[in-house]
Amino acid sequence: MAAPDDLVARLPHSAALAWVRHGDGLVGWGEAARVLVPDGEDRFAWARQWLGSLFDAATIEDPLQVPGSGPVAFGSFSFDPKSGQSVLIVPRAVLGRRDGHAWYTTIGERAEPLTLLRPPTPPSGIRWADGEVTAPRHMRAVAAAVERIRARHLFKVVLARDVLAVADAPIDTRVLLRRLADRFPSCYTFACAGLVGATPELLVRRMGGQVESLVLAGTIARGADDDFSGSTLFASAKDREEHAYAADMVRAALAPLCRDLTVPDQPELLRLSNLIHLATPVRGRLDKERSVLDVVAALHPTPAVGGTPTDTALELIRELEMMDRGRYAGPVGWIDARGDGEWGIALRCAEIVGPRARLYAGGGIVAGSDPAAELAETQTKLRAMQYAIEG
Repeated sequence: MAAPDDLVARLPHSAALAWVRHGDGLVGWGEAARVLVPDGEDRFAWARQWLGSLFDAATIEDPLQVPGSGPVAFGSFSFDPKSGQSVLIVPRAVLGRRDGHAWYTTIGERAEPLTLLRPPTPPSGIRWADGEVTAPRHMRAVAAAVERIRARHLFKVVLARDVLAVADAPIDTRVLLRRLADRFPSCYTFACAGLVGATPELLVRRMGGQVESLVLAGTIARGADDDFSGSTLFASAKDREEHAYAADMVRAALAPLCRDLTVPDQPELLRLSNLIHLATPVRGRLDKERSVLDVVAALHPTPAVGGTPTDTALELIRELEMMDRGRYAGPVGWIDARGDGEWGIALRCAEIVGPRARLYAGGGIVAGSDPAAELAETQTKLRAMQYAIEG
């Protein structure tokens, strides 16, 4: 079929599933199957087995046999294995686009409509309120974390906060997707079961035997002098330390799964519309047949969203944040029947329930972190979703 110019514009209603970057990706709607994944450390293996049984029992006609063709499941997993909010959805209709080519997959005898059933309506009457983690509480948590780090209980921990928005009517996720895709085209704009966002961080892409990951850790706001901001970030000992923990962990996690692995010695700069990140692209070839969810299980949580050592950081997050992150900072993405897929980390996102939106942002804390500066970083990161909601 002719490649659509705009995948997001084809979504017929607000119950959207999406994974889009630079106009390419997948969008879906309707539900052929949906499951809440049981919590626990083995939830990725459970999800892979459940999907394997589902797809093996299906009669599939897929002449294209390319990543994302045929039946696809969109998924969003909780950050914490103890938080039972992970979900997989197999849509009844999927529209895909890649490199100027497009495909349309349907499940069942009655195809889901490609026509717009309800025009998107921007949110109105937005009212903002503190979330569970207020600004003062976040700064106290950062200060407490710095004390633990300087006492050598751990090296790094990521702490997050939330804010709430309430509109006059249920929020149409397509409006948020449209604004995010337009403003942050180099990010992965996603939607799954009410979780909507635009993440710059690719946890893993698996296409056949090839895997890719993009490690992001270390952030600075873009300023009037972009070169100066980038040089400042690259020279920051605090940010370079934070980034090194994340890159080293991804290398250690992927090495046992790959027969070839390439990890640059130095990070590069990734410039978004409002932020600059330290970034390390990682590429490898799997040593045997593995699903993308097998790789997700090995990688999550990275130090970019948890900390290091991982178990110590997770316990400190539970103690100091004192909120359930839900699916924020958890893996989000898609997987097809061949095990190919793309998964990011759910950052710059909001959980949408009717007229309410819960926005999240966090930052990596190391020995040199300053509570006021960390709060400012979360405020900068929150602006992406605030813009998506307010316009």
